Amino acid sequence: MKHPKVLVLTGYGINCEDETAYAFNLPSVGGEATCVHVGDLIAQPQQLDAFHILVIPGGFAFGDDIAAGIVLATKLRYRLERPLSKFLSDGKLILGICNGFQVLVRLGILPAVSGVQWQQEATLTANDSGKFEDRWVHLRIDPRCPSPFVQELKQLYLPVRHGEGKFVPRDAEVLHALQAHGQIAARYCGPDGASAPYPWNPNGSVDDIAAVCDPSGRIFGLMPHPEAYMHYTQHPRWTREALPEEGMGVQVCRNAVAFARAHLV
Repeated sequence: MKHPKVLVLTGYGINCEDETAYAFNLPSVGGEATCVHVGDLIAQPQQLDAFHILVIPGGFAFGDDIAAGIVLATKLRYRLERPLSKFLSDGKLILGICNGFQVLVRLGILPAVSGVQWQQEATLTANDSGKFEDRWVHLRIDPRCPSPFVQELKQLYLPVRHGEGKFVPRDAEVLHALQAHGQIAARYCGPDGASAPYPWNPNGSVDDIAAVCDPSGRIFGLMPHPEAYMHYTQHPRWTREALPEEGMGVQVCRNAVAFARAHLV
């Protein structure tokens, strides 16, 4: 398989679909991304079978009514639970970015520390700052993380833009399981890689959690936006620093495509 197929969900307030599809379609990444409206996927759920990676991008699905991601999560749960379950049992990949991360957590397929899907074990709630945070953050990758999305990565520098990004596990047992099994894929940190308070942790997430995966690593969610740093000109200091032409977000997408090419048919 030369170009694994990527379904990028769109519609109802999702607004980062174009740049997400662009990221996966980069020649250096090697995916074949298609934007599919939520309504069209519900009408023809069998089309999910043709894809190897499902991405729920950032944005404000349903205007974050009630709470961020909850309306889209409910729609997906009660209209697409069976095809989504098949997608996962086939060993395919799911990525949730920002609002998409909120959706996956509310669906209960992240972090799934108990191995039971569709059971919510954490939440993403209002930032401790009490305001929308739009800034660039440093991330430290846990080398024990099993997710293909972060393989060969040690750190990332990416933008966040959210009002409800504080990750809170349901209880101490869930947090301990995340820590013990390497499911905390990335933590917010200071420029030196050490744990640091606000603004380096922009939302007050427990244990500085910025990204998690399920036990298999195939379901991955993060609050920062990898699709927003594909080229050096997107870096906030590109006119003042010598930077690699390729942005740090590219490797996250490339890793997913490489895994799909190697393991999925």
